[in-house]
Amino acid sequence: MGEVVSREGLIGVCGEARTAGAVVVFTNGCFDILHRGHTDYLERAKSLGDILIVGMNTDRSVRALKGETRPIVPEDDRAHVLASLASVDYVCLFDEDTPYELITAIVPDVLCKGAGYSVETIVGADLVMEHGGRIVALDALEGRSTRSIVDRILEVGQGR
Repeated sequence: MGEVVSREGLIGVCGEARTAGAVVVFTNGCFDILHRGHTDYLERAKSLGDILIVGMNTDRSVRALKGETRPIVPEDDRAHVLASLASVDYVCLFDEDTPYELITAIVPDVLCKGAGYSVETIVGADLVMEHGGRIVALDALEGRSTRSIVDRILEVGQGR
């Protein structure tokens, strides 16, 4: 089982990992309603290195990105569920609108995002590449998204 750690704790973890020669992979997201698309993505991200760190948006940050009705699941619960996945080693919450400051603090060896992003649009890609790291865009599972789950819940709730 992984751990939920502070930014300062994560900096220490990454320092120890580098000393041991481990490859640190980083990804981020809201992970509001965890689903198969998320777990598949995280398993594939983990396969790119030795340690998978997930930067997770705080509730405030999710609201800024998704609107006042989100998140549906509070940050403590989201972080705990993410950390319980076998593929996730560390979860670190970030309150900014993007994970740039967190990426700057840890400078991962591999930065992962979904295939909907290009290297030019992945926050922190420039920094990671500048330090010799690589950027990987992973395809999402077709038809698996938090938005589709929310839409389905609303549909069922309206008796459709």
